[in-house]
Parts: sequence; structure tokens; C-alpha cells
Amino acid sequence: MIRDLCQSYMGPQNLTGVSDFFLLGLSEDPDLQPLLLGLFLSIYLVTMLGNLLIILAVTSDSHLHTPMYFFLSILSLADMGFTSTTVPRMIVNIQTHSRVISYAGCLTQMSFFMLFGCLDSLLLTVMAYDRFVAICHPLHYLVIMNPRVCGLLVLVSLLTSLLVSQMHSLVVVKVAYFRDVEISHFFCDPSQLLNLSSCSDASTNNIAMYFVGALFGAIPFSAIFFSYYKIVSSILRVPSSGGRYKAFSTCGSHLAVVCLFYGTGLGVYLSSAISHSPRKDAVASVMYTMVTPMLNPFIYSLRNRDIKRAMRRFLSKTI
Repeated sequence: MIRDLCQSYMGPQNLTGVSDFFLLGLSEDPDLQPLLLGLFLSIYLVTMLGNLLIILAVTSDSHLHTPMYFFLSILSLADMGFTSTTVPRMIVNIQTHSRVISYAGCLTQMSFFMLFGCLDSLLLTVMAYDRFVAICHPLHYLVIMNPRVCGLLVLVSLLTSLLVSQMHSLVVVKVAYFRDVEISHFFCDPSQLLNLSSCSDASTNNIAMYFVGALFGAIPFSAIFFSYYKIVSSILRVPSSGGRYKAFSTCGSHLAVVCLFYGTGLGVYLSSAISHSPRKDAVASVMYTMVTPMLNPFIYSLRNRDIKRAMRRFLSKTI
């Protein structure tokens, strides 16, 4: 049925379903492949180790069993999943000199990419709300951010992310035919899959993209911006400079991660809008798919004495 509609709308074309896609990757230069393999393997190992240490430090230290560090451990878990969605597959492709990925594998990778990416965005929003309550309503913090509310916030974030990923998958699945099997990326990027489709409802795709964009970026960023507006207003009313510095230092790490996450994402979007080069977009995507999850543990550990103390205590027990 879909094929007949495509042919009647677009005329006689060679429309065929595909069972495999071909990922072009970052570079086809054979001399660069060993360098890329070593670089991305190192990034992946550092990312996994850093986020794993954050999780182990938080769970092993009773002093860190607070809402802020609970959300931080969930964020580290999401970062591990986000990185594991794309990097291992690319490492295997470089090692085996094969860039073929199956249709089912491509859809699965895209779904998990959207799931963990959206979960990252929503968790950063939840953490901004946590800092807002801690600074603007400190006397009611433990009452408002009780374990039940914290668990509910994480659950809602997870379910919303799952909805977004499944919505993207349904939009792509209904497109049964593609005009090309080459993806100019190192993973199955959702936007590129839609661009490869030979028959798709443009209005439905646009609605889905706008809806996902709102849930993924616009609404979380607006909520974070509003939370920090209230935080800054509250901090400026503190009479002493020492008190203002202490209050702001509690959210400095989170603000740095927010700027890194949304800054790299916005940079990739703007570069793609200006250059119109899929290969350059793939190179720019390395920032938010690999570099950002790798830097998050360093940002939180280097600026937080409690995390550093818990890590030292955990490592000393382990050794």
C-alpha cells in the first residue's frame, strides 16, 4: 500500500526496501583509522570509568544519600548509556573495516540514542529544580524533595524519554522505503534517516520533530532558565558576599554541565544550518555524544569536595 502511494505520488522510481545501511563514519582515510580507533576507545573507557566512579562513590557513602547526589548518579548512568549507544558500534566498525548496520540494528540504535539523550536533558532540568528548592526554599527542602518525589521525578523523566524515542521510531518505521542506504554519520542519526526516506508524510514528520524538539530542548531549557533566574534573584538578596558565594557554589557544577550540554548541541545545530555538510555535522556531533559525557564526571568531582572525599574513601577501601 505504501509503495503504491509512493509510486503514484513520485512517479516511476526505483523504490526498494533495505535490510542494511552503510555508515560512512567520520573519515574514509585508511591512515586515520588506527588513530580514530585509539582516540575513541580511550574516550569511551574514560567516560565509563569516570561515571562508574561517581555512581559507586554516591552509593557507598551515606553522606551522599541526598536528592542532589541521587540525581547525579542517575545522570551518570544515563551518560553511560548514551555513550554506549554509539561509540562501541563505531569502534567495532573501525576495527573490522565494516560499516554495515542492519535495518533493525539501526532503528534500535536510534531509539536508545533518543532515549538516553532526552533522559539527559530532563535529568538536568530535574537537577535545576532541586537546586532551586535548596536555595530558594531551604527550610522546606527535605519535605519537598523527599525520596518519593525524587523517585517520581526520575520515573516521569524516564517515561517521557521512552515516549520520545518510540515516537521517533514509529515515524521512521512507517517509512518502509528509502532512496539511499548511505548515512553520512557514525551512527543512525534520526534526522538523517528521515532525510533518506523516499516516501514520507512531510507534515507528520514536521509535527513529530517539533514535538520532540519541544520535549527534548525547548521545555527543559526554559525550565532550567527559569530556575536559575529564581536562584540568582534569591542569591542576590543574601547580605554577605561569603553567603552568596556559598549558595552559588552549590549549583556551579550543574550550571557548567548545562552550558556544556546545551552549548554543544546548539553548536552542532548551528553548524549544520550554516554548512549543510553531513560529514561536518558528524564531526561536530562528537562533542555532545562523546566529549560531554566524558567531561561531566570531571566537572562534578573537581568542583565538589564531598564527591572527591567519597571517591578517595571508596578507592582506599577497594585497594
